[in-house]
Amino acid sequence: MNIPSKILENAVEQIASLPGIGKKTALRLSLSLLKRSQNEINVFSKAIIELKSELKLCKHCYNLSDKEECAICANPSRNRQLICVVEDIRDVMAIESTGQFKGLYHVMGGIISPMDGIGPNDLKIKELIERLKNENIREIILALSTTMEGDTTAFYLSKKLAQFDIDL
Repeated sequence: MNIPSKILENAVEQIASLPGIGKKTALRLSLSLLKRSQNEINVFSKAIIELKSELKLCKHCYNLSDKEECAICANPSRNRQLICVVEDIRDVMAIESTGQFKGLYHVMGGIISPMDGIGPNDLKIKELIERLKNENIREIILALSTTMEGDTTAFYLSKKLAQFDIDL
């Protein structure tokens, strides 16, 4: 691909570094950005910068949040005795989109995957155990992927959580 400008080429390279975006799509997006007003570009850029600098993890469940506590954990109508353990925030969004689950979440930050160098200490397992010690949790739902890594994580968690008087 022959790009006539180093500045445009750099923008294409940066956009193409995002997952699922190839060079042709990155070029199309870069050219589309060129057509926007300076104000629109400023708003767009600010949103990207804030995404990295202002977004936080909830201090309870590790879901994404604008504040110390996410909207789900802050909602007093949620069932505080029920925790759904998920791999990442995409799972929270998928479950929440159904409008059916009324408990709380615990985002692990991944699953055990020795091939990828991810072990139990890389996940939010200790934090989950602390929640069980300090909160009145009665039931845990393991909503992890049905892969070998997901099953390994579920098995590991079931062994770690066996010491608690909870439904699993």
